Amino acid sequence: MTTLFRAPRALATLLLAGLGALPAAAQADPYPTRAIELMVAYQPGGGSDNTARLIADVARPLMPQPVVVLNRPGASGSIGWAYVANGQPDGYRTVLMTTEMLVVPLMGIGKTTADDFLPIARFTDDPSSVTVRADAPWKTLEEFLADARKKPGNVAISNAGIGTVPHLAAAALGEASGVQFTHVPYQGSSPAIMGLLAGDVQATTVAYAELRQHVETGKLRTLAVMADQRVQGLDSPTLKEKGMDLQFSVWRGIGLPRQAPAEAVAKWREVARQISESSTFDAALRKQNLTPAYADSDAFAADIARQAAAFKTLVPKLNLKD
Repeated sequence: MTTLFRAPRALATLLLAGLGALPAAAQADPYPTRAIELMVAYQPGGGSDNTARLIADVARPLMPQPVVVLNRPGASGSIGWAYVANGQPDGYRTVLMTTEMLVVPLMGIGKTTADDFLPIARFTDDPSSVTVRADAPWKTLEEFLADARKKPGNVAISNAGIGTVPHLAAAALGEASGVQFTHVPYQGSSPAIMGLLAGDVQATTVAYAELRQHVETGKLRTLAVMADQRVQGLDSPTLKEKGMDLQFSVWRGIGLPRQAPAEAVAKWREVARQISESSTFDAALRKQNLTPAYADSDAFAADIARQAAAFKTLVPKLNLKD
């Protein structure tokens, strides 16, 4: 009898051993199992902060855990970027990627670059503008540049911080037109716009989308946009039309540290796609005067590589440290 039951008992022992391992596997919950930080390297209130908060809101029903927006401004964005790049690459620190990541390192500010991150998706893309107060004496770009040329350094242009796209755009405008501007950095686009509204500066090169409401209410006047084509609904020329082929835009997207786990990358790619397809997200961006411009991971990475190569050629030619 002992011989007859030996094999079944052995089989039962193996089955029990296998069942004993199941609870441990079941406890390995899929990513994410806790709140995810979305780092914004600028002050609250600007286009980057607004975009990040919209992403977090729309992601809420798509993620089992909340996405929490954190603001860590300073050093032209490098403080916030370093916080993510130098943290544990476990997928719980994400970053709002912006064009400035391609410029700031070329100026010797901080050590974090776009290469430290894996681009997940781009959500918006907005061209810079040349904008003045509505009560300014200049009605055209030509008048503005001619007057500024007569008064070297007397015309101050606000930007969103040293090394930001508005700063780069203004410096390039000065280089191309032979005009010496005084560049006034603020910590973000919103303060830069407020500086113009208050009359502390004479112009700004912040993206048109971020100051559109003030143009439409008659407080500001956009003289030109730095895009390949005119902005829909705006009766202002491009710099290309004026003989200066300067194209600068502020794009925003999501990135993860390069060494982030594959499951986090896959989850965010899928969530980003779903966010981009959300009519709520699209409407909210437009309400914030931001332009939806989704690009998936591959397209986003390719565009970043193209722009990075262009900036490496351009930035050394410009005196961006003034």
